[in-house]
Order: sequence, then C-alpha cells, then structure tokens
Amino acid sequence: MRILITNDDGITAPGLEVMTEIADALAGPGGEVWCVAPAFEQSGVGHCISYTNPMMLSEMSMRRYAVQGSPADCVLAALHHLMPKRPDLVLSGVNRGNNAAENAVYSGTVGAAMEAALQGVPAIALSQYYGPLNKDLDDKFESARQHGLATVQRLLDKGVWTADDYGIFYNVNFPPVPGADVKGLRAARQGFRRDMGFGVKPVSAPSGRQFLWVTGAPQGQPTSPGSDASLNLEGYITATPMRADLTAHDVLEPLKAIE
Repeated sequence: MRILITNDDGITAPGLEVMTEIADALAGPGGEVWCVAPAFEQSGVGHCISYTNPMMLSEMSMRRYAVQGSPADCVLAALHHLMPKRPDLVLSGVNRGNNAAENAVYSGTVGAAMEAALQGVPAIALSQYYGPLNKDLDDKFESARQHGLATVQRLLDKGVWTADDYGIFYNVNFPPVPGADVKGLRAARQGFRRDMGFGVKPVSAPSGRQFLWVTGAPQGQPTSPGSDASLNLEGYITATPMRADLTAHDVLEPLKAIE
C-alpha cells in the first residue's frame, strides 16, 4: 500500500511520529509511506489553500518533504508534483488536541483529508483529545498510538467509501484517556458545543499598536448524546463520516416555497 501522511501541527510535531508508526505498519514491508507536511504549524487553517502565494518545498529525507503552506497545500503538492503514483490512502494527523464537534470546521487536519477526498483519494483525519486523564502522561498520544492502526484498518475493511463527486472521508478522534482505558470504536455524528465558540482578546503592544489573540474555550463540555465529543469524553474512539458538500439537503424541499 502507498500511503501519504500529513498534518497541521508541522513536520516536527510528535503526533506526526505516531502517524508514521501507524502508516509504516499499515503499508507493510512492500509498501511506501510518503510524508508531506507543513514546515510550520498550521492549526486552524481549515481547508485553506495558498491560491495567491507560491509555496517553498524542502526535501528533508527520502519521501519526506516540508511545505511552506497549509495541510491542503501539502496534499496538492504530493499528488500533483512529488509522488510518481497516487497514494492509496491519505492519513492526516495525529493532531495535538481534538477535532470533534465544531472544531472540525476549523481544523487543518480535517482540511487535508477533505482535499484528498476531493481529489478522489480515500482519507482519514486522526486527532488525540486531551483531558485531565491523559494530559500528564509521558505519552499524551497513548490511546492513538495503541489503537490507531486497528482503527484505520477497521475503517478500511468495514467503512463506507464512495466514488461520487463529494466522496466520503473520515474524522477520527481518540479519547482523552490512557490507552488501556479506551472502551472501543463508535460511529458518531458531529456534535456541537453550545456557548463554546471562538472569540478574540485585544492586547496592546509597547508601541501602542493593538493586536488580537483568538481565544478558545474549555474542551470538556460534552455535546449531545451519541455525538463525537460526548462519546470521546466517555472513553470511546469516534469515527465520523464527512463530505465536502456543504448543501443543507434537509432544507432543499422546504425551500421550494421560494420558487
């Protein structure tokens, strides 16, 4: 199997080392693992592409490249320039922190998987939830490291994969617990944390100029029962099927009233 890995935390991120272990085991002795990742952290860039700016490309080692661009840029660079043959699978992550609920909308990790799906390549985004039970572990990625390979293999064997225009890709989140306490894998819808959105905090520099820091919110609030973040906080790995199609299909029929 030929696998492309990327992330949004940057090419030196520890989560990418976990992803490399997963990909190496999945590809096997006769396979290939290519790594094309951002040169610097690109968290929160979503599905951004560098449409108006060129990207510098640096070869780090054999089949390992750093791109001064977004995660989606990395997928484009790999598929259309670096890799002589298209990958069989794209794996994005393992992200430092969860990409459950509304976080998925902002996630560069998810954005890379989305771009792969738009290019017709099966893709899975993987993220490690942090919380009180795992934030002080020697290996904060313990549950992803211990259960990542089996999770990806399960999705490849039993998941739904489509070849339509907006093909399915998967958003996987590992729970904020030690590896031994993971309860299993669950299919889950994307949740929503109410009153937990991003904001901004103004800061004045010594020069008098004003800057804004984007602020987040605590991630321990569960979403509705059965949704991704709620199940993660209960100790389950979640797999959420996604599409890049943004149409609100449930509104189309009622909307015919405007015609």
